[in-house]
Amino acid sequence: MRADEPSAARVVLLGRPGCHLCDDAREVIARVSAELGVRWVERSIDDDPELLRRYAEQIPVTFVDGRRHDFWRVDEGRLRAALA
Repeated sequence: MRADEPSAARVVLLGRPGCHLCDDAREVIARVSAELGVRWVERSIDDDPELLRRYAEQIPVTFVDGRRHDFWRVDEGRLRAALA
């Protein structure tokens, strides 16, 4: 599955191990998703050469409902509004 294809998860986080911005994004996404009862998944760009090529300089990248939402930082208010 590609990050921008529809799935059962409403939120997809693209990142990589050791990325401190990814850790911050994960924390916000996990909290908001749990509060709203929304499923989310995380994918490593290291596992897909095309994702690595496209997003290496932008991680973390967040998709909501299959559309690119944010990169580098996840704004909690903006995420909540997108999921409302």
